[in-house]
Amino acid sequence: MEYGDRFVLQHRAPKNDLDPRHAYASVWEEEPDESGSLVPTAVVFLTNRECPFRCVMCDLWKNTLDDVVPPGAIAHQIRIALSELPRARHIKLYNAGSFFDPQQIPLEEDDAIAREVAGFGRVIVESHPAFLAGAYGERCLRFKAVIPGRLEVAIGLETAHPEVLARLNKRMTTDTFRKAADFLHRHDIALRVFVLLSPPFMPAEQAVEWACRSIDLAADCGATACSVIPTRGGNGAMEALGDAFTPPRLPALESVIEYGLRQRRAGPFGPADSMRVFADLWDAERFFSCDCSPARAKRLAAMNRDQRVQEPVACTCT
Repeated sequence: MEYGDRFVLQHRAPKNDLDPRHAYASVWEEEPDESGSLVPTAVVFLTNRECPFRCVMCDLWKNTLDDVVPPGAIAHQIRIALSELPRARHIKLYNAGSFFDPQQIPLEEDDAIAREVAGFGRVIVESHPAFLAGAYGERCLRFKAVIPGRLEVAIGLETAHPEVLARLNKRMTTDTFRKAADFLHRHDIALRVFVLLSPPFMPAEQAVEWACRSIDLAADCGATACSVIPTRGGNGAMEALGDAFTPPRLPALESVIEYGLRQRRAGPFGPADSMRVFADLWDAERFFSCDCSPARAKRLAAMNRDQRVQEPVACTCT
């Protein structure tokens, strides 16, 4: 069976009702930088047009629009969101797709966005590899040139398993990922990578192994940060997959993060750029399966903060 755009769309529920002049969410967090220091970070979830890539596992489309935002909307969203958050040194501008896609973030807004983020030492955006080549790549370089802080681009590798990656409808390969990573490295742009634990079509018994292999690929390509995301259901398409998707459990996530922290190595810019490994704990409660789960989530949060393996949770439930 094919799991392309038609399959994804036919299993969707309606999108959330959003205001194009307001970010749909914003949070303040602390994240360790390459030196291990905790850095206050503003995270702004921008409201914009839906991503053109309809990945089977994605639920980010729920908070997107059907049309391009009006002029000035993105800069306005950032300004308002920052006015409601504590001061921060780094900023993440996540737009549920690709920052350099002009249908999502209009090209004409780049200078205004740069002015809004001028006070941040690092600006983190996200992109599909397709938008880091050709004219899109030139836009990335122009944006890098107009922001005072260092630019970091996050790419969803998802998995290093070639057959599984091909079935996700993401329309990328490990080769296109490597080329995008090389582009960023050549232009002194930091790379952050998103990896899925237990993506659809992945045999359950191979989920941990391939998440670890994906961390290795991210490190080999010079990533300075890698976030491991336990794959969620709830977007309609995932439920329609039936046995083709096995939800992960927290012990598996712990195993992957432990591996990543023990394999940390120097990044492309020297030992100070050694790759940090994080567990994505958003909505972690949905992965709770026993009485020890809250303690496991707390342990993962501590590993995120300290970037070292913590004492294991004693539990007979696993």
